[in-house]
Amino acid sequence: MSFILRNPAYTFYERLLKSRILAGVPVEHVAIIQDGNRRFARQKGLSKFLGHSLGADTSERVMDWCLDVGVRHLTLYAFSTENFSRNETEKRYLFDLIKNKFIELKRSKKIHHNQIRVRAIGRVEMLPQDLQEEICRTQEATRKYDNMYLNVALAYGGQRELIDAARYLARQVSAGKIKAADVDENLIAQHLYPQDGIPVPKVDLIIRTGGDCRTSNFLPWQANGNECAAYFCAPYWPEFRKIDFLRAIRTAQTRSSGQ
Repeated sequence: MSFILRNPAYTFYERLLKSRILAGVPVEHVAIIQDGNRRFARQKGLSKFLGHSLGADTSERVMDWCLDVGVRHLTLYAFSTENFSRNETEKRYLFDLIKNKFIELKRSKKIHHNQIRVRAIGRVEMLPQDLQEEICRTQEATRKYDNMYLNVALAYGGQRELIDAARYLARQVSAGKIKAADVDENLIAQHLYPQDGIPVPKVDLIIRTGGDCRTSNFLPWQANGNECAAYFCAPYWPEFRKIDFLRAIRTAQTRSSGQ
């Protein structure tokens, strides 16, 4: 990888892609399934815990790349409801890693300088109490920002998100607070995660690393309803490069503009 980064042709291609992206149709919401941390670690003879840590570093770099090309919403699939089936040691490590990243985000000069609002989406109440508290502190520290949104999907499942919204609206109808005829796409969107008055917008591009070609119950309302572009690539998440990201953005632009 270090050779590729020093290669002048690589640098030129990256700059070319960026210039085309900035001149093209804006891609405002990118959602990423960060797959392959454990497989990357196994391939390199590393511990799975180090694989997760290296993956978290990639997540931070991706936020920089989004700022670089004008992406306003970045949603990262960090921990699904299915991940609760993992062993307790790995879950505790992941929860501590995520908590420390939220602490870093809260203190980050980059976050505050660029006015990035950080939010967790999912059934946050299922997470350990110490992690929940840190999420709340980070969200509160950035709640007034609106230049960019970083949405971290935690204890998230797309079907569960739709069920929770449907149950809430059913209770509202039953209580006479709204009429069944009032329920439309906009009202449903307002009651998806997070319920803070600013819904996660429709997705323009889903990226999945690690070689699998599936979207794994991720943002079904926001993505499928928008017929967003999907970009599946082979690199595991810790080795995902800026040029992979730019190719994905360019693919979405080309699909959107019909070029």
